[in-house]
Amino acid sequence: MSERVRLTVTDGLGRITLTRPEAINALSVDMIGDLATALEGWRHDSEVATVLLDGDGPRGFCAGGDLREVLGHYDRDGLDGALAYFRAEYELDLAIATYPKPVVSIMHGVSMGGGIGLGGHATVRVVTETSRLAMPETRVGFTPDVGGTYLLARAPGRVGEYLAMNAATMSAADAIWAGFADLLIPSAAVADFVAALSERADPGSPAELALLFDETPEASDLEAARPWIDACYSAGSAPEILDRLRARPEAAAADAAAELEALSPTAVAVALAAVRRARALGTVRAVIEQEFCTVAFMLGQPDLREGVRAQLIDKDRSPRWSPARIADLAPGIGATALDWYTGQGPFDTK
Repeated sequence: MSERVRLTVTDGLGRITLTRPEAINALSVDMIGDLATALEGWRHDSEVATVLLDGDGPRGFCAGGDLREVLGHYDRDGLDGALAYFRAEYELDLAIATYPKPVVSIMHGVSMGGGIGLGGHATVRVVTETSRLAMPETRVGFTPDVGGTYLLARAPGRVGEYLAMNAATMSAADAIWAGFADLLIPSAAVADFVAALSERADPGSPAELALLFDETPEASDLEAARPWIDACYSAGSAPEILDRLRARPEAAAADAAAELEALSPTAVAVALAAVRRARALGTVRAVIEQEFCTVAFMLGQPDLREGVRAQLIDKDRSPRWSPARIADLAPGIGATALDWYTGQGPFDTK
């Protein structure tokens, strides 16, 4: 077990805590392996009735996967080396989504990308007033994954397209309304909630216990924005969505248009196609299999490396995308990405 994951078992509660707060608990391949090993070991362990996922540090639960590590694997071992990371991560996400025991996640602070893969598929998904959830992949020239497009596809109306394409950040209220979380527990009450889980207080189920600490969230800004989001993001393509946003009278729509224009055009188009096809897929597993294909495609595109450089390495926040504009996208690039990879899927046995 690495120093970046802490395991405890207390009175039937198996607790997995991410302990890499200096990186907002970003997931390394070793951390993914540690989590998978813990869950598998507790699957048939009579001493563990409930699993809790949380993260150390005030900044957040989990900022996502470590894309610099992924690109390192790609440079050393090619596409298969990079895909090994995602294969391990997706197996973990599916294990959480289908786990035979209740899994409780506490997604405080920054909970994005790979953090949604861990926390967003749990049985009971808790947010706090500090929570900021997102699928931010288009900011770095990538595509939503970790089962995120399953959640995005099931958000109300066309909100999933908006969240995926714009990499928009949700408050706790937004996350609950959009289906990424279930309950709001104030930060000050989280320790008492965890104690109640470990003490098996009555009522006994994790969901019932969480309700004892739940507070009604404030109104969701995302819900209020749905009329213009639905009107714009129902368009047939990324260029058409951008045109509709520019034509709207709302200032928020103009802001969304400016956001889209600053993001990777290729990533934006792929995200749109991925969310729409995910609506026709019935299970998290099927959606993750699709995401594996889009990830394989995106790993070979220049925008991912450029996005990681601009956002995570040099931090100049000035990526040079290729192509540079949504208007310059090749027709059908989204569908191409969904069907590009023909190798072994994420759950195939090597």
